[in-house]
Amino acid sequence: MLVKKWKKLPPEMQNEAVRPYYEKLRKKNFSLFWKRCFDFFVSTLMLLLLSPVFVILAIAIKIDSRGPVFFRQERVTQYGKKFRIFKFRTMVNNADKMGSQVTVSNDMRITKVGKFIRKCRLDEVSQLIDVWRGTMSFVGTRPEVPKYVERYSDEMLATLLLPAGVTSEASIKFKDEDELLKDAENVDDTYVEVVLPQKMEYNLQSLKKQGFWRDIGTMFKTVFAVLK
Repeated sequence: MLVKKWKKLPPEMQNEAVRPYYEKLRKKNFSLFWKRCFDFFVSTLMLLLLSPVFVILAIAIKIDSRGPVFFRQERVTQYGKKFRIFKFRTMVNNADKMGSQVTVSNDMRITKVGKFIRKCRLDEVSQLIDVWRGTMSFVGTRPEVPKYVERYSDEMLATLLLPAGVTSEASIKFKDEDELLKDAENVDDTYVEVVLPQKMEYNLQSLKKQGFWRDIGTMFKTVFAVLK
């Protein structure tokens, strides 16, 4: 998770809009080391404790509809590296080929079991696997699909200095994102032109204030937001 030297960053990230964020994070490499240690040990413990939940969800998904248990979509994490995220499948198989890559409220592609899983945010629990592997962190900018990352401004690329996260301040503020997009004529355009810039304002502010205890606070806020 440690921040690389400037010259080793991807060329597109070596721009002046990214540099202020880079300089701040380079001074926090010790804190980032402990952030990774925390991610590994806590994700290991949670995977063990929640293994019965994984089994129950897997059985429910397979009984409800045809297709795999996990939805493995390509996303982008630290330094623009692509990975396939683990999410419990809540939609019909190959749903990403049947419409937008952003889900809206009352999306017809969502399965019966999927509605319950999404309502309780249980589809995100499987991302503990990604945190354990190191492709994600508990707290950080939510990973976007490549086609949305291609639309990032120079400053937005600063969010790729750290691994993508399961949750963030932006995720809490936009937890009902599907409701915001349900009436959009073009979901993809509305997301990129309206929603994404607003989310990125929160993500960039969080990047400036990055710290271990701040991350812990964000995790607790997320739990309260889901319970609410």
